[in-house]
Amino acid sequence: MAKLELIATAAFGLESLLARELQQLGYQETRVENGQVLFVGNELAICRTNLWLRCADRVLLRVGSFEARTFEELFQQTKALPWEEWLPHDAEFPVVGKSLKSRLFSVPDCQAIVKKAIVERLKETYGLNWFPEDGARYRIEVALRKDVVTLTIDTSGAGLHKRGYRKLAGPAPLKETLAAAIIMLSRWRAEWAFLDPCCGTGTLPIEAALLAQNQAPGLRRDFAAERWPNLPQTLWQQARAEAEDLMQPRADLRIYGSDIDPHVLQLARAHAVAAGVADTVFFQRLPARDVRSRFSGGCLVVNPPYGERLGDRLAAEAVYRELGQAWRDLDGWSLHLLTSHPHPEKLIGERWDKSRKLYNGRLECHLYQFFRERNR
Repeated sequence: MAKLELIATAAFGLESLLARELQQLGYQETRVENGQVLFVGNELAICRTNLWLRCADRVLLRVGSFEARTFEELFQQTKALPWEEWLPHDAEFPVVGKSLKSRLFSVPDCQAIVKKAIVERLKETYGLNWFPEDGARYRIEVALRKDVVTLTIDTSGAGLHKRGYRKLAGPAPLKETLAAAIIMLSRWRAEWAFLDPCCGTGTLPIEAALLAQNQAPGLRRDFAAERWPNLPQTLWQQARAEAEDLMQPRADLRIYGSDIDPHVLQLARAHAVAAGVADTVFFQRLPARDVRSRFSGGCLVVNPPYGERLGDRLAAEAVYRELGQAWRDLDGWSLHLLTSHPHPEKLIGERWDKSRKLYNGRLECHLYQFFRERNR
């Protein structure tokens, strides 16, 4: 199989975690950049990484990179790339773009030039003057940064946070990719208890159950590259069979979510059913101040209301105080709190051990981690 240059993208702050995921999948040739990790793999890697990566946004196939300071350079070097190796004559290939600190700053013009250059290349290859674009979709991105152009094809389609189980959205949902990243950063282990006392529609507990059972997060959805005729279906079948074989169902998981809103709890239970983890995740209606556990040792992982989007700041801060009291009453538990609040330790009542900047959508947040001795 061919050796391909691939890019996995992620929210800022998650790049090192994503690189670790790729290396655990066996892709050792990685390079970390802002918002992405470059790696080398074959065609099967496209299938496996789409299925397995928990905190990546997308998997992109890099067609080429070059410097361009004029539209003519952009056109000629784009046309010189072997687009026919991936695009069949009936391919649908929209072009999107972005530009940062480059002389070619007009994104619409760059998109139009790249589209024209690809069309001209395909005309020469297929001997056609018109392309119907009614076949498989190949979303092309032209990204310019400091006059360096990178041209990629999106293999994922819908973002990888769309696992396929969350059809019903509640207020201010946490992306599945960020939820999975927070759990991995918490150092939680499947033999420990897990509790989210502000669970909303259940994303954190469900992602914990998928991780604990080694279930590939993309197993219940499809991807743009599954419809590419030049990527054999046998590779997707192989990757999916591998994912099925590596699943480790467990009946002993202690994963819990609670909330005060009965409507979002109803959605959470529906999502757990859709994700296939309804037997291992348990939800109940309970205010944060009443959180208790009979288990010694575990992780309290929570994305509470920030006061910016849900309710007012005073109400949100009252929840933080309740969380702090509940956590202090739990023996041997660590607390992992994602929030945009600048000083949650004043409300929790204890100084955090570790802080990491993350982005919940476009909102800058921090993951504040309060460890106990067992979980250090």
